[in-house]
Parts: sequence; structure tokens; C-alpha cells
Amino acid sequence: MIILKIAFRNIFRQKRRSILTALSMFGGFFLACFFIGYSDGAYNQIISMFTRNNLGHIQIHEKSYLDKPSLYKTVDDYKVLYKKLSEIEGVESYSPRIYSAGIASVGKKSSGVKITGLDLKKEIRTTNFDKKVFSGNLFSSPTANEVIVGEGLAKVLKASPGEDLIVVSQGADGSIANDSYRIIGLLRSGNELEDRMTIYIPLETAQELLVLKGRIHEIAVTVKSLGSVQDMNGVIKEKINSDKLSVVPWQVFAKSFYDAMQADVAGMWVMLLIIMFVVAVGVLNTVLMSVLERRREYGVLKAMGTKPRDIIKLILLEINILALLCIILGSIAGLAINYIFSKHGITLPEPITYGGMKFHQMTSEINLRSFIIPAFIVVLSATFVGFFPALKAARTDPSKAMRTY
Repeated sequence: MIILKIAFRNIFRQKRRSILTALSMFGGFFLACFFIGYSDGAYNQIISMFTRNNLGHIQIHEKSYLDKPSLYKTVDDYKVLYKKLSEIEGVESYSPRIYSAGIASVGKKSSGVKITGLDLKKEIRTTNFDKKVFSGNLFSSPTANEVIVGEGLAKVLKASPGEDLIVVSQGADGSIANDSYRIIGLLRSGNELEDRMTIYIPLETAQELLVLKGRIHEIAVTVKSLGSVQDMNGVIKEKINSDKLSVVPWQVFAKSFYDAMQADVAGMWVMLLIIMFVVAVGVLNTVLMSVLERRREYGVLKAMGTKPRDIIKLILLEINILALLCIILGSIAGLAINYIFSKHGITLPEPITYGGMKFHQMTSEINLRSFIIPAFIVVLSATFVGFFPALKAARTDPSKAMRTY
């Protein structure tokens, strides 16, 4: 108790020194808090857009489909899987797809295309498909001979809603698959590469074209929480319980994107280490100055019988009291700044591209770790660097200290 009283007295006795120490810790905490909140918000925004915009959080395929996609590697009796997925708590939505390659032509213009067959109602619930169609309409029925064309592909083909588009591909029975479709809409997904090569037709129409009645290539699943994807992947795999199917999270089927995100996360930790170093240097400078100025005081304490370990406790207690005050004030400031940028975001001077998608604005995020990690950084760095001046003070020779000062 006496040591605590002395620690408080020393903090408020030397206000200028205490303020300098506190500013180092407050600045480090605030920067780390904002940096983590902004990084987490930006990463989660990118991941959410990348997965929810098209791919889904989890995908179900024929066992070897991802290794080597093929028209013939299909998921049969897929409607049975609908029932199983509907029974799993935490599954938000799911959507079946068919994929194939072909050639599309409008008038004299032609281009290689990726044919995507989808269930419109399920796709809207899973990826907000309806919000991507910026011109024209959605499919009028599940069996309509209608097509929605990616914005970039429409420019290549010089196509617009109302025109006919001819598709030539290969059927699963070896026949030449070809048909004519009315263009009813243009789509902008945010992924420029995807929009330059993709056409979308109703699932049943695609099954008829490719001779895949009752079969699909993929079921894209979204879950309620991005953080629960790995756990939900295990639950779905256990529920389906089939050695003929693979159930994989986005970290697997979008591995290159995941690796890029992990590299950015590693960069965040490097930045936090730099912040920790800056805090440590600032604290070391002011604490060492404090110890040198107060050598006579420590000499008197030792002459009165104070043990070296109590002097170490005194100095570390002073530092940690300041650290606690800075963490409280920094938490208030960090909460405010992260809240503001979580609502309004930060407009980027130049858009950045991830996974083929352009992002013009990034938002911050309020989460527990953006406060816990900075608090740990401040306390750890302050305690660590404060220990060495404290050790120096504990070794003070009372006779020399009292005679010199």
C-alpha cells in the first residue's frame, strides 16, 4: 500500500515527465487500436464481398472436381442435399450452379464464354444476383430461353438487351450443344475479368442445353458468420457424409486469394511490431531520465532499509499505472475513431483490386481484439523497457547517491 501511494505521488509530482511517458503509450495504443480495427474491417469487407458476391463461403462438388474441373464431374441427386442443408443451423443460403465453356455470338461478333446455369431465386438469396443486373430484367421463368450477359462481354459482342445470342458448346452425351437465347439483361459483378467472359442462363435451361438433366457441378453455401466458416464446413461435411463429394471452405477453393490475404495480415503484424518499438523507445527514454534524476531518492529509500525488489516494484508500478490510464483514454479515442470510420469508411485515392474486384472505399471495424492487442503491446513494452532502469535504480549505492546529489 505504501509503495502504491509513493508511485501515485511520483507520477503527479513530475507532471511533465509523466505526460511525456503517457503520450508515448497513448499514441502507441491509439495507433495500434485504429490500425487493427481498420485492417480487420478492410479484410472482412474484402473477404465478404469476394465470397458473398459469387463464390459463397463453402462449396460442394464431386470429389475430384476442384483438382480438374470437367463437364462430366457432377453432383447427382442434388435436391436431396437441399434438405440436409436446410436442417443445419447456421447455414444462411445455398445455390446450385452448372458450368461449361462455349462460344457465343451476336450478329458477326463472337467470343469464347463461360456458361453459368443458376437457380435465380436461390442465387438472389446467396449472392444478391438481382442487385448486379444494372440494365434489363431478370429471368422470366426457370425454363426460359433467356440470357444475362456480363458487362465486359456485352461490349466485346456489341450486344444489348433485346438481341439474340447464339451459344455453341458440348453436351454431356457428346453431342454439339447449341441454341439461341434472348438477351434480357446486363450484369456488373465488380469482377471485371468475370464480366468479360460470363453468360448466365436459368439452371433448367442450362441442364437441357448441356444434357445434364438432374445434375449440377456445384452448390455454393453461405453461412451466417464469416468467423464460423471452418466449423460450419465440418458440420456440413458430417451431415452430408459422402465419400463421393467434397465440402471445402473458401480458403481452399480460393487459395490464391487466401494466400494474398494472409500476406497482408503478416504485414499488419510487422506494423504492430514497429509501433511496439516506438512505444518502447519513448518509455525507455523518459523512465531512464526519471531514474537518473531521482538517484538521491532511491539512495534514501535504500538507506532506510527498502529492499531492491521493492524499488523495482515501485518503478514498474508507476509505469503500469500510467499505462492503465493511457489504455482507458486510448480505448475511448480508439472506439470513437473506429466507430466513425466503420460508418463512413475511408475513400481511397486510387481503387485497389483483390480477386479481380475493385474497392473504392474501406471501412473500419469495432472488435475486441483491436483493444486487447494494443493493451497487451503497451503493457508488455512499457514493463519490459522499464525493468532495466528499475534494475539500475535498485542497484543504487546509498552513500554515493546521497553524496553526489
